This record gives sequence, structure tokens and C-alpha cells, in this order.
Amino acid sequence: MDRIVGLETEYGCLVGGEGAHAGTGESWPARVKNFLFKNAQAGAVDLHYRDYEEPPGNGGFLLNGGRVYLDMGHLEYASPECLGLRDLVTYDLAGDELLQSGLQALGVADRVSFIKNNVDHHTGATFGCHENYLMRREAQFTPPVLGTLLAFLATRQIFTGAGRVGEANPLAFDFEAPVAGPRVDFQLSQRADHIVNDIYQWVQFNRAIINARDEPLADYRKYRRLHLLIGDSNMSPFATALKVGTTACVLTLLEKGHLPKGLILADAVQSTREISRDSTHAWIVELENGDTIGSLDVQWQFQQLAQKHLGGLNEETDWVLESWSFTLEALANKPETLLGGVDWLTKKWLLETFMAAEDIGWDDPWLQSLDLEYHNIDPAKGLFFGVDGAKRIGEWNNSVRRDEAMRTPPSDTRAAGRARAVEWFQKRKLPYVINWDSIACESRDFLVMGDPFHTYEAEVERFLAQER
Repeated sequence: MDRIVGLETEYGCLVGGEGAHAGTGESWPARVKNFLFKNAQAGAVDLHYRDYEEPPGNGGFLLNGGRVYLDMGHLEYASPECLGLRDLVTYDLAGDELLQSGLQALGVADRVSFIKNNVDHHTGATFGCHENYLMRREAQFTPPVLGTLLAFLATRQIFTGAGRVGEANPLAFDFEAPVAGPRVDFQLSQRADHIVNDIYQWVQFNRAIINARDEPLADYRKYRRLHLLIGDSNMSPFATALKVGTTACVLTLLEKGHLPKGLILADAVQSTREISRDSTHAWIVELENGDTIGSLDVQWQFQQLAQKHLGGLNEETDWVLESWSFTLEALANKPETLLGGVDWLTKKWLLETFMAAEDIGWDDPWLQSLDLEYHNIDPAKGLFFGVDGAKRIGEWNNSVRRDEAMRTPPSDTRAAGRARAVEWFQKRKLPYVINWDSIACESRDFLVMGDPFHTYEAEVERFLAQER
């Protein structure tokens, strides 16, 4: 990718069976978090307030350079900074494996499950998978540039969507109930119904496609961080790679001034919802100039420009460009070849197969339960794990799972230096502060790590070796 990227994933928690709530009375997300830091020694817990909602002990940094913490009741995993696409997918999966290992060690994996999805069918709540892309500070985010980027993000759900049974109608800051439309049995994206703004800064109750908060977690003179809220949590590693890889390519086109012209949507939020709910799979969107265009055609324009300007740069980019092309072709002509690779297609196929066998319809509540079980991160339970993808998809999905990623960091970003500090502080009773862009010891010594492309291994070793 030649770009620092990280993912933040919030997990749902599904509890069942007698005795699941027995014990200390703490929620299972909190108990698993405590086990990982206190018993499994997976990282160093925070000793300080990070903000008013993150008191000491709420979470901490991991031996792989990432973070685990509680966010509004959900257990959240933030991957370490990754420079390679394969690493990014591997370290995203490491979060699943770390949380599942906690349930196994606590002996409750038969009754408690973490669900890597984005909706609660019972309460209508949503929780996110946030994408973070480091960008050059001088990148120009003019209205036409932002409009074109929104067109890409709204339409990419045709291959990144995780699929959901049913619909939601969040009101956000509107004061009129939405007009009832045709019943929605199944749609592409879990987040689409919950996105109510295109660009906004404070997004807890006003979720936007792009979070406008400028918080680079790096040298602000050189970098900015693009924080996306629109993406679904993907079970398929291939889908995660395609989601992040294509977006990284488009951001490079943006920085180089090669975005397509005339691809600005009339309403990005409305288009996001309409694409997700379109059961015909025509996925037509209206442009600002009044013309209409299919989402596949929008994606082809981005892909062809990326192929022209980025093709041949390196093996990883070529893989993204070829996989992007393959996926768009398959969506139009042979979608069954994407089973195991595109989540919404895979989930829909599983549900339709089950419905035919049981002679039930989309209104059966059984389907919402199966919808959740598709996202169960336990390989023994999750429905996704029962689908064998075609050769190219299956091989990719299997190649990126590495157990050691739970406890070792990427070797080519500052996560390496941070992980060394985590390991060192774990073994000593000294006050410390660990952040994404700095570490401190005993409140007097402070090491800034403002360049995410630098490992800081030597600097951290010198810092830790100082006499105290």
C-alpha cells in the first residue's frame, strides 16, 4: 500500500445458556479484557485517564502494538499501524483470535460469543469498523475532491458490504419519522441505514461517512488521518483486503490529482442507503449533474484510472488492481465465484439455502439469529467458516492467518518500538504512559514517535536503558 493503515473493530457480545451471567457480575467484555491483561499478559494496561470515558484500566496496548479497550460497553480492538496490505488483514484477524482465546481460557466459549458485525437486531443499535488511512498534509480536500471520494465510498459496498437481514430507520437529528417504504428483506450493508451525514466531526449520534476530526496521531505538519465510519466489519479476509486496498489506491489517486471527473453524487447518504437496499442489484445512483449511473460503472472508472496510474508499482498494488477487476466482473456475470470472498453474497447464499431447506420466508425470526451467527468469530460456530471459497479466494483467506500476530508487531512501522515498550513495562513496577505517538516513564522522561513509518526500535531501547 505504501500507506499506514489501521482498523478499529467493535465486537458485539452474545450470551446464552444457564450460568452465563454467574461470577463477579461484570460484563463479559470487561471480564475478557481483564483476563487478557492480567492473566494472559497480552499487553500493558493503561495507568492513566485517556479521556473522561477511558479511566485507568479501561484498556491498554498489546504486545503486537495494537490496543484492546472498552468503548460504550463494546470490546474494541485497534490493529497496530500496518504498511502492507497482507499485514493489515493479518493483524485485523489477530484481534478475533485474541478475543476468542480469552473466551476459551475462561472456559465460557460454549456460552459466550463475540460477534464481528455492526448491528443489534434486538435494540437497533449499531457499532462500527473504522478505517484509518494516513495521508499527506498537503492533500487537497476541495468540495469536488470530497464529492468524488464520497462517490467511491458509497458505491464500494457492492463488494465490501457484510449483508444484513431487515432494516433500521435511525432518526439522528431529524424530527420527522421516515416515510414507510417497501419492505426490506435483505440488504448489502449493515452500516448503510445508520449513516445520516456525509462529513461530520462529532459522530457518536450523527454518524457520517467521513469523520472530519483532524487527529493525525503523527506529526501534524506532515500528515493527516482519514477516519472512515461507513465500512462494515468483514468476516472474509479477502473482503477486508479489497475494502482497504481499493480505498488506499483511490487515496493515492487523490494525492496525485488523478481522480475521475464528473462523479459527484447528488446525495451520498441517500445513495448509500438506496444501493444497500436495491434487491435488483442495478445499484443506480443519481449524480449532481442530474445523470444516473450504475455503481459498477462508478467502480470501473476508479479501477481503470488506478490501473493506468498505479499499475506496475509493486506486487501488492497489482494484486489489488487485479482482484478489484475480477470482483467487478464477477458481480456482473458470475457472482457465485465470489462465495467466501464477498460477505453479503456469501451470507445471502447461506440464508437462501437454509430457507429452501426449512420452507420459511424472510420474515422468519430464525434468519436474524443466523445473520448474527455468520459473524461469530469462533471457527467452531461461525457460519462463515463453513464456506470454502474458490481457489484464489480460499488461498488468500487461509494465507493471512498467523497466530504469532497476537503477540508480535509489524516489523516496518512504529508499532515495533511501541511493542518493545509494552514488553518492558510489563516486567517492571514503574509508572508509564503509552500512546500511539509517544511513550513516557515516571512522568519525567518522554519519547515522541511522530513518524509512523519509522520503527523507533533503537530509540526505544535507548530510552528504556536510561537509569531511573
